[in-house]
Amino acid sequence: MDTARRGGTIEILVVKPLRRRRCSACRQGPVPFHVLEAGRPLCLPCADLGHLVFLPRGDTALTRRARAAAPVSAVVIRLNRRRNRWERQGLFVDADALALAERQCLADAAARAARRARDARRREAEDVRVTDVLTAEVLRLFPSCPPARAAAIAAHAAVRGSGRVGRTAAGRALDEGAVTAAVRASVRHGDTAYDALLASGVPRWEARQRIAVEVDGVLAAWRAPKTV
Repeated sequence: MDTARRGGTIEILVVKPLRRRRCSACRQGPVPFHVLEAGRPLCLPCADLGHLVFLPRGDTALTRRARAAAPVSAVVIRLNRRRNRWERQGLFVDADALALAERQCLADAAARAARRARDARRREAEDVRVTDVLTAEVLRLFPSCPPARAAAIAAHAAVRGSGRVGRTAAGRALDEGAVTAAVRASVRHGDTAYDALLASGVPRWEARQRIAVEVDGVLAAWRAPKTV
């Protein structure tokens, strides 16, 4: 049976298949979930996991508590072809453990809601700070950039969880190259025909070559000292 190590424990892996699969033991199918044993799919009953219930991902506290209370649990994974990686979909746990976890979560729901609200306010304040600092740096490097545009570039680059420049280590350190990359990307998409070229089937590298002079011209104009 396929397993993975999580910290100091071994986790059973249950696959949510992309294609229709049959159990190699009982021949029933298609099965919505299976485990792999010696490379062959087994349905959950044949893998002695049929007594477990599925808990979808999404509620971190419920998942953590159910896992802690369950004598046995199994992690459900599914292949994301676009990203070429396995992603967690939820957990199979004992029904009694899930019921206990639900009661525990219900008992402290108000306290957890208050904590989430505090965390949200803290994140919002941090997002505003990051955006303001990044806006100031854009205007320092490109003093003739319209202030509203600089703010829009910073806000776009600093979206939490986006992986964009404002959330990278270089962006947080206000690295000149990283900030310039964010401004260049904004000009490319907002001031040229780049997106239209891509939509018409032009390869990305060729589209960038076609609009490079135009982008450089806008950047040069924005780098010029601001006139009163």
